[in-house]
Amino acid sequence: MTLRRHALLLLTALACVLGLAAPASAASAYRYWSFWERTDAGAWQYATRGPAVARPGDGEVAGFRFAVSEDAGDATRPRDAADFATLCADTKARAGEKRVGLVIDFGTAADAPSGERPPRARTACARVPEDASAADALAAVAKPLRYDASALLCGIAGYPRHGCGEQVAAPSRGTAGKTPRETPAHGDDDGGPSLGVSAGLGVLVVLAAGIVWQTRRRRQP
Repeated sequence: MTLRRHALLLLTALACVLGLAAPASAASAYRYWSFWERTDAGAWQYATRGPAVARPGDGEVAGFRFAVSEDAGDATRPRDAADFATLCADTKARAGEKRVGLVIDFGTAADAPSGERPPRARTACARVPEDASAADALAAVAKPLRYDASALLCGIAGYPRHGCGEQVAAPSRGTAGKTPRETPAHGDDDGGPSLGVSAGLGVLVVLAAGIVWQTRRRRQP
């Protein structure tokens, strides 16, 4: 094998090692309003229907949270755990109407679009007709609402002013949350090289030794 061939193999192996050592590209996430329903046990459950379709009954609670999330399983819940009795304590029942408790969490500054600041979270009790949807209840207490051409809820009480479900880089949850999906289970977190990088370096050592030996051999008379 010629010296030139050895050098080519060395460069190829080096490229492989650099590829193995490079961090994985960030996963995709979306900035949007998620819709939640309170269960009988008092926990937030991601709604399986949109707010325009869901029709909560009298005494139920609906929640909305603005955040950057990867999908329904990753979506961030509203932070207020107030129950219906607390939310609608001062709203009396009326015949032909129903009361729906609402929790509206505008999220954190980290989730806010560039140039915008999230308002404080708010709660309300909407008194609406018996056949009203969750979107109707929300409109009764948090106008203006903004929708896109596909009827996706984009803004509540004017927040955010622009954008609607745009794709962004997935946020890192840190040690307090779950491990980001793009982070390998066994990687460089312990300060040492990964198995792939170690193997690639071993190949480089072998090839480099071969080039040195070949060079010395060619120089011998």
